[in-house]
Amino acid sequence: MSIRTILLGSAAVMALSLPATAQNFNRIASFPTVGNMADGAETSRPTSAEIIDATEDGMTLVYTDSPLGVLGMVDISDPANPAPLGNIDMQGEPTSVKVIGSTAYVGVNTSKSFTDPSGELRVISIPEGEELASCDLGGQPDAVATAPDGSFISVAIENERDEDLDDGEIPQMPAGNLVMIDVTDNGLDCESLRTVDLTGLADVAPSDPEPEYVDINTEGETVVTLQENNHLVVVSREGEVLADFSAGAVDLEGIDATEDGKLAFDESQEGRKREPDAVAWIDETHFAIANEGDYEGGSRGWTIFSQEGEVVYESGTSFEEAIIRIGHYPEGRSDAKGVEPESVTFGKYDGTPLVFVGSERASVVGVYDVTDPASPQLTQLLPSGIGPEGYVTIPSRGLLVSANEEDFVEDGGARAHVMLFEYQQGGAVYPHLTSAGMDELTGWGAISGMVADEDGTIYAVNDSYYSAQPTIFAIDPSHSPARITRAIRVTRDGEPAQHMDMEGIALDGAGGFWVANEGDAEDGIPHALYHVGADGSIQDEVPFPSGLSDVARRHAAEGIARVGDTLWIAIQRAWDDDPENMSKLISYNTESGAWGAVHYEKAAAETGWIGLSEIAYHDGAFFVVERDNQIGEAARVKKIYRIDEEDMQPAPLGEQLKVVEKEEVRDLIPDLTATGGFVLDKVEGLAIQPDGTAWVSTDNDGVDDHSGETMFFSIDRL
Repeated sequence: MSIRTILLGSAAVMALSLPATAQNFNRIASFPTVGNMADGAETSRPTSAEIIDATEDGMTLVYTDSPLGVLGMVDISDPANPAPLGNIDMQGEPTSVKVIGSTAYVGVNTSKSFTDPSGELRVISIPEGEELASCDLGGQPDAVATAPDGSFISVAIENERDEDLDDGEIPQMPAGNLVMIDVTDNGLDCESLRTVDLTGLADVAPSDPEPEYVDINTEGETVVTLQENNHLVVVSREGEVLADFSAGAVDLEGIDATEDGKLAFDESQEGRKREPDAVAWIDETHFAIANEGDYEGGSRGWTIFSQEGEVVYESGTSFEEAIIRIGHYPEGRSDAKGVEPESVTFGKYDGTPLVFVGSERASVVGVYDVTDPASPQLTQLLPSGIGPEGYVTIPSRGLLVSANEEDFVEDGGARAHVMLFEYQQGGAVYPHLTSAGMDELTGWGAISGMVADEDGTIYAVNDSYYSAQPTIFAIDPSHSPARITRAIRVTRDGEPAQHMDMEGIALDGAGGFWVANEGDAEDGIPHALYHVGADGSIQDEVPFPSGLSDVARRHAAEGIARVGDTLWIAIQRAWDDDPENMSKLISYNTESGAWGAVHYEKAAAETGWIGLSEIAYHDGAFFVVERDNQIGEAARVKKIYRIDEEDMQPAPLGEQLKVVEKEEVRDLIPDLTATGGFVLDKVEGLAIQPDGTAWVSTDNDGVDDHSGETMFFSIDRL
């Protein structure tokens, strides 16, 4: 077998066509928190980036890493190339961090139990990595905030509840409170510590306030969220309660409130408590809250309040709907709190006041212009790592940074990351694909196989993640971002087709489609081909013959291409009768019903496995996507190979199979890192338009243990 490399040009620009004066945030780099571990350390341990801040000069980031019990540091003097500065052991669980100048103030939980909470506020010199001072806080700290003038610090003492006791119901003593401490030249004046009693304020469990988050405005007023109590409190510099009021509730219409394998936004919830998590002042008299929710609430949006308790703006379902349209909606959280906005941050960039709303479950950051607090304008949605927890704005350098806490190393998934975004002249790079503009609110995700029509339309299928809603999407790639224009539901006898795991799609030449179904005996999903009409109705099912099904494994059909009367199906990995590192390319003649196959030799995997994930045909050649199952820096193989049509000579099943020759035409790893993110695992879609322009897409796993990010981009003509 011969392999040669064909050099192709760079990826096509995916930016929006905006006026030259437009400014947008675009991601420029990602830093895996595992990179801060010392040489020789066990890197298979989970790490995290939760709450994050920056030094006054904007050159160094510090973040809390609860799993490791450390404060991580990152050099961003060159923001496009963040560099590790190592970890500082906190001798406890760091819960929050704020920086004044080059000094970090870290809340550390040292509690022995829920009933015996304790914690400290520790002062760390960032340049030296040394502890300068510490104060006993008298309880378990959650959020830390610094006054804009650097004169004092407020700490939310949560004394969190035991979620296994009485199903997590409150009250559970001891009660939480707010602590305020003055800052000195040496770090802290522990003698100045004053405790603000927050009991007796909330309608929900007034004896047990559980402060969650704090922020301080330029007048020295601290706003505190009591998430479980669904309450908000404003406290003066001297510790006097100036105002307190319920966070209230929202009536939600047009949501998906059921986890059922489909995206249907036709349900409602009345009186859904906001139960806010993060809070941020946007001026001296208004603040924004992220309504993540707890046991009884979560309104899926965010709100702006006046400090007297007036609702100035309520996003309702609009934030979630915007996320739905870009394919980040987490169907697995439909019966809980949907996209769960958890964080909210404020910054002023080039004179424009902006609020950044982070969705924990959708892994998206919404950017809102709040020039008019009563009418914020959503300007962008940015892709984050998994589970964004904290943000820091660095307007002086035009940077926004997100800390993303989820680390799936134990499951072979993505690591926790810090991501950097730059405020740039020009268009927004993300999203790459949207359903905006459709008459009906249309969610999508888990894009798998693709095919291009003569008019340039691309058709794509979703996979078994949406088991109750198998769908063929029509995509117009001439726009930026590309637009989903139709959702063709695949049906059987008028009902959503069951037992479907659509992994490949081809045109039938008569307005309909051929779909390759990846089988799974345990779930009752057959290895089969389906002939689907233009309206999505299944016309015919062609099961794999015994010569294939008897040797088949779970990792099966991953793409399909049609040439005349012959369909070619790419099988992901070796079956029982295949030699090592060999996969089958299976042929099926739609006229004669004859089956055959050739062998395709894959690269040997350094870690995990390597398989095929797509096949396409264009101008006398087949193009195959070969990939490993690795993510981020561990990824090695994400490539497109070419096979001459003349070499695809199938032998009858059961006979010796020819091994085809392949030519490498593109290494996709540079494309997958071109937007500043980590390398996504599943390159699963390839469609080639009549002029040879190839389009590539990634599968976002239905936003299940995934950032939800879908890359959909064109490469030079093949």
